[in-house]
Amino acid sequence: MILTVTPNPSLDRTYEIPALDRGAVLRATADRIDPGGKGVNVSRALAAAGHRTLAVLPLGGPAGAALAGLLGAEGIEVAGVPVAEQTRSNISVAEPDGTLTKINAPGPELTGEEAEALLRKVGERWAGADWIACCGSLPRGLTPEWYAELVARAHRAGARIALDTSGPSLTAALAERPDVVKPNAEELAQAVGRPLATLGDAVKAAEELRSCGARTVLASLGADGQLLVDETGSYFGSAPVAVVRSNVGAGDASLAGFLAAGGTGVAALAAAVAHGAAAVQLPGSAMPTPADLDPAAVRTTDQVPCDRELSEPVP
Repeated sequence: MILTVTPNPSLDRTYEIPALDRGAVLRATADRIDPGGKGVNVSRALAAAGHRTLAVLPLGGPAGAALAGLLGAEGIEVAGVPVAEQTRSNISVAEPDGTLTKINAPGPELTGEEAEALLRKVGERWAGADWIACCGSLPRGLTPEWYAELVARAHRAGARIALDTSGPSLTAALAERPDVVKPNAEELAQAVGRPLATLGDAVKAAEELRSCGARTVLASLGADGQLLVDETGSYFGSAPVAVVRSNVGAGDASLAGFLAAGGTGVAALAAAVAHGAAAVQLPGSAMPTPADLDPAAVRTTDQVPCDRELSEPVP
């Protein structure tokens, strides 16, 4: 069982349109509403693949109730913490060429009591979990050290932690030695304070995160593939993608595949790549099922082509 923690979940509505024309009345060709938030998406990907998962998250107002209902409909067990302010709603606009425009609401402001209640809820439910995946931004009211405290408590209880966040929250948590961190290219560059132009730059940045406390780094590099850097070395994986329909939640699907495959080693990297490649070919934040995966298309190697330039360098 994999327990996920999403401190700032959302309802995500996605509109598909022919083109984004500012100031015009646009007619969507399709639309959908999904449960949102990075940890929520990890749970959705796990459930879609037939794995047991439990989602711990704050829930407020009608949007929170709707979110819990959508998760339940997907077969996900929900451990909600009631909060006074309403759960946020986000909007994504997807164009046929893969361009995605997102509007993310700030979300509720949690009180000190609500922040502590969320920590307690995780502690009440982590017994029997193979992994705890803590994912996403922190809502207003939570300090950057909130994730660090959660990692410390989990480790004292003997639990394994995967962390997918960025900025000060990531920096603060590294001192508690999370078992896995999963940045994307932009988050990786931000964490080390320098640009990334090549795969070699990304490897060096991942190694720096390990020197700061992360035990394993799984880095999503978009169309360029994924890196795994751990105590045994550096590994690279990629898979061809015919058409990118939406990249919302693709990194979360990758983390779900990685953890479901054990959370360590090249086989887990291959699972992460397969899940990410499948997710970008689906609409909105739909999560891939086993039928969507193409493991045979994944290529992994311990010979990282460090001189290869990133298709989208991070300044």
